[in-house]
This record gives sequence, structure tokens and C-alpha cells, in this order.
Amino acid sequence: MADAEDEVVKGSEEQQQQAEEEVDLSSSPTPPEDSQTAAGRKGDAQERPAESVATSTQGRHLLVEPTLDQFKLRKFFVLRPGTLNQAIKDVEALVNEEVDGSVLSVWLMAEVDHWNNEKERIVLITEFSLLVFKYDFMMFNCDQMQRIPLNFVDRISHGTFSFPKRSLLERNGEGVRVFWDRLREPSFTSRWNPFATDFPFITFTYHPVRKISDVFTALTDVEKFREQLKDAAQKVHTLKPIPGKANGVLVLNQPIQIEAYVGFMSFLGNENKLGYCMARGNLGF
Repeated sequence: MADAEDEVVKGSEEQQQQAEEEVDLSSSPTPPEDSQTAAGRKGDAQERPAESVATSTQGRHLLVEPTLDQFKLRKFFVLRPGTLNQAIKDVEALVNEEVDGSVLSVWLMAEVDHWNNEKERIVLITEFSLLVFKYDFMMFNCDQMQRIPLNFVDRISHGTFSFPKRSLLERNGEGVRVFWDRLREPSFTSRWNPFATDFPFITFTYHPVRKISDVFTALTDVEKFREQLKDAAQKVHTLKPIPGKANGVLVLNQPIQIEAYVGFMSFLGNENKLGYCMARGNLGF
């Protein structure tokens, strides 16, 4: 019995020593290397969310800003792939080489009528004519064509737009006006008729899509259009002078007068771009 009790006492003492050793190991301080690793992991965890937030924020800015501009400009049918090339082919097919000669340049313009209404136009300068086309970019069809002989062009004015003192209208930007009969003035009836087309001049300004790309910037450049038109008209005046009419083209830098006063319809039409072929919901104009 005594031997059995001695063995039990020894076993209990061994178990107590093992428990004390385990307590000493668990309470020992963490090594310096392990603490540095933990701190590094914690710093990485704090830096990664900041990086992900910055990346996501930049991504949102890159997606939002161009999308708004593209959404507005895609409404113009002239910007659809292949549309302008097809339109140029269609209008060039209408050029009469015997009367107009060869095509010198092609332009995309906005015509401004005597009531301040904007209208989308394709303009060709040929050897002997100035051709203005009303083209339907949605149906790929030329609706109207106006031919102006270059030897009839006697004056070109360019500058900002101006209105009478009591007019409620205004127009920003610059334009160019081409005259071909300085002796004929529009009648009173024509001035107050919004559908009159017997004016001896035509006015152009920049197309709204001129800043979309370098190609459209060149096609809508009013200043280069004016210079090329002047050179072509001067050449035709020399080749085909008109008897009894002064030869040459007078270029004037002066405000372009539009004699319109109220113009509620022009304001409504220009604000909604009704003179352009655009997508308007499920309808096209």
C-alpha cells in the first residue's frame, strides 16, 4: 500500500511540473521578428482599401465624363459610321461637270436663314459653281439642291452676328455670308415670309459637330471655306466675266445682320436642333 501511494504522489508531482512548463511557454513574450511581421500585415491591410477606393474613383471619372459627350453627339446621324461618306458620294453624283466642272472641296455647314433658323447643309465648291445641298442623313436622300454660279458672286462678308436694337434674339459665334447680286434687295414680303427663298445671299456658320474630331473640324472650318470660295470665284471672274458687271470679289470683315425681332419659332427650333438630322427618342427629323 505504501508503494502504491508513493507512485501516485510521484505521478501527481510530474503532472504539476508539466503544467507549470506549459504556463511558462504561453506567457513568454513574442519574438521581435513575429511582431514586425504582424505590424507589416496590418499596414498592408490599411493601404489596400485606400488604393482600391482611389482606383474605383478614377474608374468612375473616366467612364462618366466621355459617356455624356458621346451620348449627346451620337444623336447626329452624320456621325454614324459611313453616313457622311455615303452622303458625299450621293451629292457628288449630282454634279454636272459641263456646268459645274470638277469638285474642289466638300464642306459640312449650318445655314442660317433670314429668320435665324439653322439648317444642316452639305456644300460643294466646284470650278464654276457653289452647290448647297439639303441632305437627309437618315434616309440617305438629297431633298434639295441650290446652284450659285461663282462668276455671280460679288461680295463675301464674315464676322459675328448682329440683330436690330429691339430684337429679342441673339447668336454666338461667327459666320460668312455670300452675296451674288448686290443691286437687288429683298422685298418687304420676303423679309417677313419665313419660307421665302428668293434672297440674293446665303449665310453659313459652324456645324455643332465641329469639335468631335480633326476630320469634322476641317470639314466645318468657316474661315478656310471663305478663303477657298474667294479664290475660286476670283478665278472664274477672270475666265468667265459677266458683261456690264464689275469683276472680282469684295471681302468685308463686318457684322452679319439678321433682321429678326421675336423669332419664337427659331429659338425653339435652334434649341432643339430641328434643322438637323438627329435621333429624337423613337423619332427622327
